[in-house]
Amino acid sequence: MKTAELITFPTKDANEFPPDGRRLLIYVVYDVRGDVEEYIPYALTRLREHCARIMVVVNGALTETGRSRLAPLADEIIVRENRGYDIWGYKAGLDAAGDAIAEYDEVLLANDTWFGPVRPFGPLFDRMDRSPLHFWGMTDHVRVEPNPFTQTGYLPYHLQSYWLAVRRDMFLSEDWIAYWRDLPQMDTYADAVVKHEGIFTEHFTDLGYVGEVAFPTLTDKVENHAVLYAEQLIRAGCPTLKRRPFFQWPPYLDHLAVIGRWTLEAVRELGYPVELIYSDLARNVEPRTLNADAAMLEVLPDVELEYDPTIPLRTLVVVHVFYPEMTDEILDRVDFLPGSYDLVVTTPDEGRAVRIRETIATRTPRGSAEVRVVASNNGRDQSAFLIGCRDLLLGDGYDLVVKLHSKKTPQDAHNVGTHFKRQQFTNLLNSPGYAANLVGLFQREQGLGLVFPPTIHLGYPSLGHGWWANKPAFEALAGELDIRVPVDEVSPLAPFGSMFFARPAALRLLVEHEWTYDQFGGAEAYQDGGLAHVLERMPVYAAGELGFHSRTVANTAYIASSYAALDYNLDQFSSTLRDSTMEQIQLLKAAGPVEYGTLTDFARMYARLHRPGSESSLVAAAHRILRVRSLIGRARSAVVRRLPRR
Repeated sequence: MKTAELITFPTKDANEFPPDGRRLLIYVVYDVRGDVEEYIPYALTRLREHCARIMVVVNGALTETGRSRLAPLADEIIVRENRGYDIWGYKAGLDAAGDAIAEYDEVLLANDTWFGPVRPFGPLFDRMDRSPLHFWGMTDHVRVEPNPFTQTGYLPYHLQSYWLAVRRDMFLSEDWIAYWRDLPQMDTYADAVVKHEGIFTEHFTDLGYVGEVAFPTLTDKVENHAVLYAEQLIRAGCPTLKRRPFFQWPPYLDHLAVIGRWTLEAVRELGYPVELIYSDLARNVEPRTLNADAAMLEVLPDVELEYDPTIPLRTLVVVHVFYPEMTDEILDRVDFLPGSYDLVVTTPDEGRAVRIRETIATRTPRGSAEVRVVASNNGRDQSAFLIGCRDLLLGDGYDLVVKLHSKKTPQDAHNVGTHFKRQQFTNLLNSPGYAANLVGLFQREQGLGLVFPPTIHLGYPSLGHGWWANKPAFEALAGELDIRVPVDEVSPLAPFGSMFFARPAALRLLVEHEWTYDQFGGAEAYQDGGLAHVLERMPVYAAGELGFHSRTVANTAYIASSYAALDYNLDQFSSTLRDSTMEQIQLLKAAGPVEYGTLTDFARMYARLHRPGSESSLVAAAHRILRVRSLIGRARSAVVRRLPRR
């Protein structure tokens, strides 16, 4: 394939980048917290080799931690109001450079919407430096007609604005000065595309300036290739990886068969520290979206393949036992863990503690063992873990904690409860080889915070309803704990069943908070909306706020049953709707809740889809129809009662 594409025939003389040329980088950052994610210093460090001066423009706030990360790398840091997106950030940098811009041979305008370099920048700059041109970009976008943002005219072919390099003949021209002087206000993302990104290339090529793209579009399809063909671009030599493929709506990526895991495998093969990607995304993407886009589910074998016995992790196993008769069964599985471990069993009373100690005494120890009688069973395993074991979790004595409890689920039907229990234990501790492979995940991924089974769905209507009545209280508690990870819309990514492997450091925001047993209430409070159920949904978000990512994990036998059921169920759902899964979801979300499928429900759905703003009148009409039908039914019954019986 071509590695560069000429955009226009030259009508103005263009020059190569001189051998001793100087480049100014204007790099725009935005972070909702005012922080600077670690992938940014990584990129700036490697850009420094090719840039004489680095100016970082921060849209919005900048924390002291963020400034400390930028200061060693930036010659100048400008903090401005978060207005006008990255485009007006570029303008702020250009304005700050002023007449001194004439000291440079090229200005590079880049923002923080990409990871990299996933391969060295050197070959890219060497190649583009030798091209006589006025401006160049990393990637491009094909012409779209009609313009998807305005539904009229067309969106021109353009270089994408996350990376634009401009040579001195262009940035010293009156054309350039006028463009930025007259830059329009931009209040929306659509404005940024329609008023700058989509027109910049055509505007300057029409004026006779020569532009090139380093890595042109790979097909003639009207798609965002930097997002949808990220893996292919990387393998073609592109050093940047856009962030968007990992927070794009998953049904859209599914619709186009974009496999984020393959992209990350390509990045890993090239030596880029993937932990920088996971850390950023864990803080800034809805966890369930990330789990789907990056395929964060691990299906582990029972044969040990990925464990390194030379770097064992100091492991603490915490088990809350309400049913002492399950102690042996649980500890049999705990013994699948590789190496030694310390055991702490919590239980609500001394009678149970005696039975548990007797059971432990019959077993071969793998480390220390302690049985703790907690002050209250309010909150059950949640409070026993966060309050009863707080001292251990806040210490620095352990690299890994395994949280389990004696699960019976007696309130559910036998098969349902039995499956839930097996789903939890077999997907965490299925065999010695399986458990070793799971611990191996933590050995290899230093930013891995939690691992737990996939969302339970066989026997439970969890899919589509995972928040139940817990979301308002969850959001309030997240605010109290200063957790700003975006909240999933439909269902949280959570260890339903409340069993998991975790790094204690990833749980710090939950453990540092001083909970009380009274906050959990009595047995009647262990329900949706109660603190225990809210906290069950919190660990991934708490870990994400600290930059730790999470994975779901399953054994091969479970996935066989789980996937087969999901495959059949989705097939049944889809049979009543046309087109692809993505389009079906879009239709149903636009229609809104089906509820019970009554005439009133369908009137609301019809209004949302076809008569926006008329919902109340259509619902009122449906009520009138129902009243008339009811009156007719009662009249018919009255007539029938009056008829003589034969």
